[in-house]
Amino acid sequence: MARIGLLGGSFNPAHFGHRKVSLHAREALGLDEVWWLVSPGNPLKSAKGMAPYEARFASARAMARRAPIRVSDFERQVGTRYTVDTLEKLLERHPQHDFIWLMGEDTVAQFHQWKDWRRLAKSVAIAVLSRPGYHDDARAARAMGWLRWFVRPSAKARQWTEWSVPAITFLRLPPDPTSATRLRALNPDWHKDRASKALPGRIEKE
Repeated sequence: MARIGLLGGSFNPAHFGHRKVSLHAREALGLDEVWWLVSPGNPLKSAKGMAPYEARFASARAMARRAPIRVSDFERQVGTRYTVDTLEKLLERHPQHDFIWLMGEDTVAQFHQWKDWRRLAKSVAIAVLSRPGYHDDARAARAMGWLRWFVRPSAKARQWTEWSVPAITFLRLPPDPTSATRLRALNPDWHKDRASKALPGRIEKE
């Protein structure tokens, strides 16, 4: 049974910050792998400025190269757009693995807007990854009014497979200011540098 961290996102584009935080989370949580789930379309994000899926997927593949990170088009395969539905499908397909959901502090403020977010929190443990400037906002997030009862100490983060869910822990990771928004501002046509097509990253039942 493998211990897998799941990081979903648009990866528009993928950048070194994604890689760095994934590797630090792997160490803090004792993970075997991190899976990047490249979203076909985030329901909470505007389609404006969103690069084609193939370019985003290719950027993730390039950034994850030679690391214990597996890039997947699972959501595109199964036709899910909401994380709670994606997790349901993943748990069905891979009952032999232990999964923990990875999310940045900047995302916690929106978590109460996610479809069936309480059901999501009851399906897998959650590890929140620190982002510069978002610590206070994450702790004061609306969803934390409920989740605060289920906070687990980061000092015991490697024991996450023993936790009953809901369970959430806040990892203090080395800061990295890199952001996809800033990279797009510097190079709006970044996706044109990528191959127009990328081979899908299948996660087959092992």
